Amino acid sequence: MAERIKTITVVGAGTMGHGIAEVAAAAGYKVYLADINREILEKALERIRWSLGKLYEKGQLREHPDTIIERITPVVSLDEKGGYSREFAEVLAKTDFMIEAIPERLELKQQLFAFADEHAPPHAILATNTSSLPITEIAAATKRPEKVVGMHFFNPPPLMPLVEVIKGEKTSDETVAVTVELAKRMGKQPVVVRKDVPGFIVNRILARIMNEACWTVARGEASIVEVDSALKYKLGLPMGPFELADYSGIDVFYYVFEAMTQRGFKAHPCPLIKEKFERKEWGVKTGKGFYEYPEPGKYVRPSIPREAGEKVDPLPIIAPGINEAAYLLREEVATRDDIDKAVKLGLGFPKGILQMADEFGIDKVVEALEKLREKTGWEEYEPDPLLRRMVEEGRLGVKTGKGFYEYGKVEERRLKTLLVRLEPPIAWIVLNRPDKLNAISPEMLSELSRVLDELEEDERIRVLVVTGEGRAFSAGADVTAFMGITPVKAMVYSRKFQEVLFKLEYYTKPVIAALNGYTLGGGLELAMAADFRFASETAVLGQPEINLGFIPGAGGTQRLPRLVPLSKAKELIYTGDMIPAQEAARIGLVDRVVPPERLEQEVRQFALKLAEKPPLALMAAKYAIQLGREAPIWAGMALESSLFGLLFSTEDVIEGVTAFLEKRRPKFKGR
Repeated sequence: MAERIKTITVVGAGTMGHGIAEVAAAAGYKVYLADINREILEKALERIRWSLGKLYEKGQLREHPDTIIERITPVVSLDEKGGYSREFAEVLAKTDFMIEAIPERLELKQQLFAFADEHAPPHAILATNTSSLPITEIAAATKRPEKVVGMHFFNPPPLMPLVEVIKGEKTSDETVAVTVELAKRMGKQPVVVRKDVPGFIVNRILARIMNEACWTVARGEASIVEVDSALKYKLGLPMGPFELADYSGIDVFYYVFEAMTQRGFKAHPCPLIKEKFERKEWGVKTGKGFYEYPEPGKYVRPSIPREAGEKVDPLPIIAPGINEAAYLLREEVATRDDIDKAVKLGLGFPKGILQMADEFGIDKVVEALEKLREKTGWEEYEPDPLLRRMVEEGRLGVKTGKGFYEYGKVEERRLKTLLVRLEPPIAWIVLNRPDKLNAISPEMLSELSRVLDELEEDERIRVLVVTGEGRAFSAGADVTAFMGITPVKAMVYSRKFQEVLFKLEYYTKPVIAALNGYTLGGGLELAMAADFRFASETAVLGQPEINLGFIPGAGGTQRLPRLVPLSKAKELIYTGDMIPAQEAARIGLVDRVVPPERLEQEVRQFALKLAEKPPLALMAAKYAIQLGREAPIWAGMALESSLFGLLFSTEDVIEGVTAFLEKRRPKFKGR
């Protein structure tokens, strides 16, 4: 059937329609582009010419724009009396596949489909680009509901790769298969929506996230900028929800949400959206929405500082979206892979929402939803039965090795002073002397050194995390080991401690220290040898050795002045004072401070982000930085040049460049 499609008619030449016509023509199809008057069609053709010209300049077209534009024939769809024109009827008679992209009004679409059904040949498939209206209701206007299908493109169609193919109640499997194949021939990546639910995949998930973000602000829990910052920088989203609403149009979001709720989508619409809609503050198009813009229609990225969202937990905002995705999967509306593909390609998420759920931990997602349900009493926050079943079965995601996806088997090994937990690509080294506040003994140093060597050889492990069991990261070196020792032995112990920390500092894989409590003396020296330090709000840091009559002996006098201002380093060492995590972050000793219950979650998310990067390039970057700062700048530059050149001999560089050109996420192997 797909081979029989030669002629495509696109009805509606607005924002979406002219883009769909362009995509179809570029794929080699004869295209009729219909709209209500000649003026609209002329503007549409101008936009198509401009777009094709830009793509041609970038080398993204196989043919000259003039050749492609010749395949598009404009057609006026209405006659002088306001009815459908004879010319339009004649075009439909030649059509193999129609794609409707007219305004989102059910009665308009039903009128069009009834007319198309009457004039199109029996084999023709009639598709709608609706983003919110049920395919089944549109198909009801025809005598061929088995040949009516949803084909939802994303804006702008020439650039956005995703197409949702939606099956109505009576749409045949053959119609779905042909539409999927057609989307592929247009260079798109289709996902199949097997049941005709309001909002399909992307808009249902986005509506949950957007609505919860809005309620977070409406309840006074955070500001617009704080929410956007948290989701943008902590989750790596291309835009925060409010920035996205402005960019896409608050009116568009309002209409889509309204259409969904009218058809059974259970939600309490956030009042801020309605207020903006009624004031006609629709975002970029009007010059003002949740942010202000220099002039209507001119997008300028709003200022959203990274630090603004530091105190906002993104999980409660994203959790309703995860819950919706679980519903779609459980009800067999879409497959796991199609759900995750849809949010990655349609919303620009760096990873699928079900992948995110696995990283957060399914138990944490359920916990966040239960708190929202308790706070509001609203049933839409009730955790989906699939999520509850996963928690009962221990399928919690990355940390248990299995969630929506399967991961490397979680392995645990207990040594005398350490707990080693492998969650490929992450390894956790847990200082495990909680009764001694994880004081660092000679035996712990020996075990730590041995474990570091073993993990360095393990190709499954990309990132190392060091943390402590109980209420301390480490309260320092075990002073009982110093009792009665000679000055020479004290110096030897100091050197051995330093050697282990040098091994950590120059480790070939990124190292994160997760500071879960007291981080003092040798514990702080250990933490300072890591690449990054994430601290719980309850963490306390300090170098109290001066109070015992000696000085830091495992690098504290050297690393601390390299991390914080010199006078502050002297103050901490001279006084032995302890400072809270927030103060440590202010002076640069800690990179991120989070609530205690979120420490593991935030560290895991960051570690997984690092694990996606090319291992050899990470190692080279680390060595260039670490060694370069100890050398004159010309020597550091020479080292950088050498490592830069050396990386061009790796397979990872080929993979990175290839993935960039193919517009996909690279898969680095460390070769």
